[in-house]
Amino acid sequence: MESHLATQLAHQGVSVGVGERRSWHHSLPALARDLHDAGLGDVEVILEHRLPLTSKRSDVILAGVHPRTGDPSYVVVELKQWTNAHRFEESDTLVTVDGARYRHTLHPSVQVAGYVDYMRDFVATLAGKPEQIQGVAYLHNAVDDGVAELLDPVTVALAPLFTGERRTKLHDHLRTLLAPAASGAQAADWLLGSATRPSKQLMAVAADEIREREQFVLLDEQKVAVDLVLHAVSQAHRSDRKHVVLVTGGPGSGKSVIALSLLGDLAREGRSVVHATGSRSFTITLRRVAGKGSTRTQQLFKYFNNFMSAEKNGLDVLILDEAHRIRETSVDRYTRKEVRDAARKQVDELLDAARVPVFLLDQNQVVRPGELGTPADIRAAAAAKGLDVVQVDLDAQFRSGGSEAYIKWVERLLGLCDGGPTPWEGDDAFDVDVADSPEELEAILDSKRLHGYGARITAGYAWPWSKPRQDGTLVPDVQIGTWSRPWNLNDDRSVGGAPPSALWATDPAGFGQVGCVYTAQGFEYDWNGVIVADDLVWRATANDGRGGWVMQRDRSKDPAFKKQIADADVDRLIRNAYKVLMTRGMVGTIIYSTDRETREMLGALVDPGN
Repeated sequence: MESHLATQLAHQGVSVGVGERRSWHHSLPALARDLHDAGLGDVEVILEHRLPLTSKRSDVILAGVHPRTGDPSYVVVELKQWTNAHRFEESDTLVTVDGARYRHTLHPSVQVAGYVDYMRDFVATLAGKPEQIQGVAYLHNAVDDGVAELLDPVTVALAPLFTGERRTKLHDHLRTLLAPAASGAQAADWLLGSATRPSKQLMAVAADEIREREQFVLLDEQKVAVDLVLHAVSQAHRSDRKHVVLVTGGPGSGKSVIALSLLGDLAREGRSVVHATGSRSFTITLRRVAGKGSTRTQQLFKYFNNFMSAEKNGLDVLILDEAHRIRETSVDRYTRKEVRDAARKQVDELLDAARVPVFLLDQNQVVRPGELGTPADIRAAAAAKGLDVVQVDLDAQFRSGGSEAYIKWVERLLGLCDGGPTPWEGDDAFDVDVADSPEELEAILDSKRLHGYGARITAGYAWPWSKPRQDGTLVPDVQIGTWSRPWNLNDDRSVGGAPPSALWATDPAGFGQVGCVYTAQGFEYDWNGVIVADDLVWRATANDGRGGWVMQRDRSKDPAFKKQIADADVDRLIRNAYKVLMTRGMVGTIIYSTDRETREMLGALVDPGN
């Protein structure tokens, strides 16, 4: 059974480790025995079900018929092999597990309740029927004494928790939700065949997230990160000691959702909290969208270089989103001389500004020279101040249809991880295609827009960038054969119907211009068109005939690369930029390369049958 499960998951791009196989080997037979002993042998058992629009998987979903209503009924089961676990300090949601490699993890009742809420939000079959799906946590190796601190009535009210000592109570509970001797086959088919309800895009609900209530269901490490920060805030006030939290994750892992969730929670609690980024587009968009109609809310959004003269520990929390864009210093051409002379490293300014600085970053999204936001940089700066760092690594994928396979495919394609380019084997959750021309790329995206989807075209920075003409028209700088389009505006005002630079990714009128990495980074849209320019081409003769990417620095028009920067650094930054561009889509990505050999290589990977 373990081998079959691992094979099925491999088709989704999921690599299964020894530990997970071991968990299946011990936990699944235990649950099977319990179902048999409870008289529930006819329920359908769905293993490792991927939650919609994310790479997260539930351990088990039991599908059957409700004994009272006769309606479909589902129970999400979170299985744990734990024997001893304790609450993390006074937290109601975080626990520590004896012998585990991780320090903090979610209380299993909180974890499975999150899965249930998420499925209620996104599974169309369950729309308006929250009672049809429930959750339980089952610690089949544990006795009550070993996990006594986890049996708090308030927490287990979210989802019942059963130990091996309470297995007969588990049987009784399951029989209240699933009818014995009733087949669950049809219920399972309905669930597995259900349509997915639309994803909540960050900017669409940002204002409500901050001012009113939580808009997103946070899962697993996302919830751990938020609860650790809230716990650190409480501890910092009680102990008068700073705490540093570092959250790492790839594109689409939910870093910005965590950031806005924290901002909303803390602001509603009356804490002094500020959100900051190094991205002009992202900050301006948050001010205009999340802060619309409220000057007070707009003031919650700052830039990294706004803290040069900040009072030490003047904030409770400073949320540093896109922290991979931290620079060496905050000094720029507008900095006053007296401030310039006293300037410190930017990371030191940010660490000093709050009792709890929170850094959220992806080190593979460093795309400009002088950006220093890596975990090692932040840890070193914190250590120099005698500060401990608590780190949470996000391993889930909430963009690109939740397709881990696609993210890994992009990283291998661009040489950002080991293994080299590999054929795209497909994923039902995400579409990938290669266009033969920019006209075809645009036509595909235009057809998606006619069906109600959002779409954008982005490109490598390999064309000049002109200012609008005197008559208000835009210069079509991005020229490929007879096809040409302008870059997005590099200005804070709308010109010729095109949105300001900061709103290119969120204003529907942005489709008429080509975006670059500096305007796309941090944003998401349904359909993603990417033009790989001549600054990065594939050559079969590279790497002693093994094939590889060749960075052509002279083709780049990015002014940042005109400085004295090593070719190896430019190569890394260009590859990181294309990773950013290729991972903006929620539904699908269409890729076009201006170079024929590169285009043929991409076509062979994505559609090897042609």
